[in-house]
Formats: sequence, structure tokens, C-alpha cells
Amino acid sequence: MTTAQPTRRPARPKSVRERLHNFDIKGTPYLLVAPFFLLFTVFGLFPMVYTMYASLHQWSTRNPDRTYIGLDNYSFLLFDYDRFNWSIVNTLGMFVIATIPQLICGLMVASALNKRLKAQLFWRMLVLAPIVTSVVAVGVVFARLWGQEYGMVNGFLGLFGVDNINWQSERWSSWIAISSMVDWRWMGYNALIYLAAMQTIPRQLYEAASIDGANSRQQFWQITVPQIKPVIIFTVFMSSVGGMMLFVEPMMFDSGRLSGGTDGQFQTTSMVLVDLLRTHGNYGMSAAAGWILFVVIVVVASVNYLIVNRIQGNK
Repeated sequence: MTTAQPTRRPARPKSVRERLHNFDIKGTPYLLVAPFFLLFTVFGLFPMVYTMYASLHQWSTRNPDRTYIGLDNYSFLLFDYDRFNWSIVNTLGMFVIATIPQLICGLMVASALNKRLKAQLFWRMLVLAPIVTSVVAVGVVFARLWGQEYGMVNGFLGLFGVDNINWQSERWSSWIAISSMVDWRWMGYNALIYLAAMQTIPRQLYEAASIDGANSRQQFWQITVPQIKPVIIFTVFMSSVGGMMLFVEPMMFDSGRLSGGTDGQFQTTSMVLVDLLRTHGNYGMSAAAGWILFVVIVVVASVNYLIVNRIQGNK
């Protein structure tokens, strides 16, 4: 005895409304992220590929015909061009001197702003002032503050019998002067980030610590700092990337010149890159310098990534 097989009804065609609904669910996310990838391809990926192509060629205003030379540009910069090697040392030195005080002072300022103060909005807006101030104006003012003859810093040191210091002449002194510009400009930015993180800490933790007899300093180091540790790591990472691309502050400290002093004592890698392009018209060498700087930034970012993983793994 055989049973009749049921016949399958043909699928009902979807209406326009159902198709639009399915597209809204599946296609809208791709449409929302597509502008970023399009802009990154045009303004990020293509320039990187083209710069890599230029770095492998002998290409300059004197030699407009591009000649493939492989890694010769990289070899010259790393082994034969002392100014470029010193620029990496200058960049790393100013990065260390500027980043550590900047983050520590930002943390202290954020802790003060997190307390109950009169006119809190005014003080928080005041912290934003260095960020919105033109970096050119900052460079001009600080160049005068650290001036040899009539600078305010030398005037203050003169009260203690210290002779005038030419802050641009020596490597360490110029690093300190330029780092002060970076600290003043970005300390408030980091302070506001820390303040936003501190606002999310439950007040019950501080109340419980007060009941247990912990003073303000103990509460800061035992509660505040551990609670905002991910934010501190983020600011360290961002400051590292920004410090490795230092350009405007040292250039304005030398009155807009790219030489970084008489002997390049405070010339950063970004300044060498621009100097090779604008002054010498060497496109291939400048592109190679840009890629070396990119690799250095990747190394610094990777170190920060390893630190983040290690701290998270110890939790």
C-alpha cells in the first residue's frame, strides 16, 4: 500500500516590504561602515602603498625619472645618514621626558578636579585652554620663555645666581624646553580623560575605605588608580604614538626652521622627513624615512599592547 507524497507548495514571493526589511537587517551595517573603509582606502591605504613604491626608487626633483634601487634609501638613512639616526634618539628622548610628567601631572589635576570645588565648570574649562590654543602661538610664547637673553626661565634662575643658559645649544636643555611645551599643551587633555574615568568609580568604595580608616592618599593609590588602570594604559598608548610624531613644537622652538638647531640637537624624525622632501626635494628618501618612522611607531604600539595583555592577565 503506497501513500501519496504531499506536494510542496511553491514559495511565496517576498513582498517589497519584506525585502526592504531583510536588506535593512543584513545590509545596513555594511552601509554604515563602508564610508570609513572608503575614506581609509583613499586617504590611508593608497598613500601607504604609493609611499612604499616611492621609497624603493631614486626619485627627486633633480632626477624626476624614477629608478628602482631597492632598499638603498633605507640603507643610506640607517647606516650613512647620522642626522637621521640622531633624530630617532631625539624623538625617543623628548618622548620619554614629555610623556612621564604629562601623565603624572594630568592624573594629579584630574584627582583635584574630581573633588568638590567651587565653580567646577570654570576649572574644567580652564584645563581645556591649552588644547584649543594654537600650537604656533604656544611655540612662539615658549620660545620666548626659554630665550637666552630675556627669557623668563633664565630670569628666574638668575635670582639664584645661575648664568644665562642657551637652551637651544645643547641636546638635553632643548629636550627639556620642548617637552615643557608638550606637557603644557596635552596635560589638560589627559586630565579630562582621567576625570571622566574617575566619575564612573562608585562612591561606595570611598565611603567604605573611609570607614576602614584610609586617608585620601591611600584611597587614591588603592582605589582610584587601580579602577582607572585601563584608561591610564590608553593614555600611555596615545601619548606614545603622538610623541613619536613630534613635529610642530620643535620646529617652532627653532623659529620655524627644520634643522632642529645648529647640529640637529632637537631635530625629530618627522622634521627630517619633511626636510628631505621640502629642502632637498628627495621624494624617495623622504618616503623611506616615513616608513622607518611607521615601523618605530608600530614597535612602540606593540610594546604597549604587550603591557596591556600582561596587566589584564594578572587580574
